[in-house]
Amino acid sequence: MQGRILSIQSHVAFGYLVNTVNFSNHSGYGRSGGSKTSATELNSIFDALERNELLSPVRLLTGYIPNAEALTAVKQLAEKLRKEKPGLVYLLDPVMGDAGRLYVAADVVPVYRSMLPLSTIITPNWFEVETLTSTTLTSPASLRHALTKLHKEYRVSNVAISSIPLTGRPWLAALLPGSIQPPDDRDEEWLLCIASSVDESESESPDTSAVYAQCVPLLPGYFSGVGDLFSALVLAHYDPDPDSPGPLPPLPAAVSQALTKTHAVLCRTSEYAAQLPEAERLPTDDERDAVDPMRKVRRMRGRELRLVQSIDIIRSDSTETTTKIRQLERWDGFWTTNL
Repeated sequence: MQGRILSIQSHVAFGYLVNTVNFSNHSGYGRSGGSKTSATELNSIFDALERNELLSPVRLLTGYIPNAEALTAVKQLAEKLRKEKPGLVYLLDPVMGDAGRLYVAADVVPVYRSMLPLSTIITPNWFEVETLTSTTLTSPASLRHALTKLHKEYRVSNVAISSIPLTGRPWLAALLPGSIQPPDDRDEEWLLCIASSVDESESESPDTSAVYAQCVPLLPGYFSGVGDLFSALVLAHYDPDPDSPGPLPPLPAAVSQALTKTHAVLCRTSEYAAQLPEAERLPTDDERDAVDPMRKVRRMRGRELRLVQSIDIIRSDSTETTTKIRQLERWDGFWTTNL
């Protein structure tokens, strides 16, 4: 891929998270210092880039933006770039929350909804899908409704749901094709990744999308920046040319690479953390962490993603990757199968 990528998201002084905020460290530590970039500051940056003829990306990636004013400034830039460059590949990661709670101001939600039609790809997690579509994922019908709303109402061509925990969702595990169902092991938890693209040549009918999926084991513990890494890898591997060589269409091909590499980096990080002294790998305990904040800090330091140490994984291609590609598989019957 030739050309510039403009990335607009968080910046921290310690850690490898890929500047809508300038913090000392990510929020997983429980405390941080720094500031949020205001809409005025963002607009000043964008204006200077344009005056200096530096605002010419062929791809745009937006991630964590903490409030509606700043997000609106980013939206206006995305609108401008989309108008000037109709072929712009824009990956919008609607970073809003996880595990059932928002970690941004609630007023960003309607702004994100208004930005969805500008995107080429979106990469929400399950909670962000629920938030964007006002749909709780509790059944096959609700999942289909959420995807339909994203594709039809918000006109998003490519939706990659980065992770849906299968634990507590037996209806979802039962719906999966046998080829991608995880082993029946109650001691291991799994995450489901879904890629859904509107492509009449691939879909089961003109009113539905082509759906692909794959599962990965859930690693224990909390790691920050996983969604940022996944989204960046999806954008890096996305080739919009439908005639590109390979067994998969553009979105599931890119998501397969992103899922594989993200999981491999997490495994390397987890292995590193497991070798640290006991005081630096104590399990999460909200009460004890509140009494002794350094308990959490020590734990999070050991769980910083090993990105630099995993450059071999990140740079590898499909023919030389150091780990087996977790290729997404076609989910035939997604729109028709009933339990």
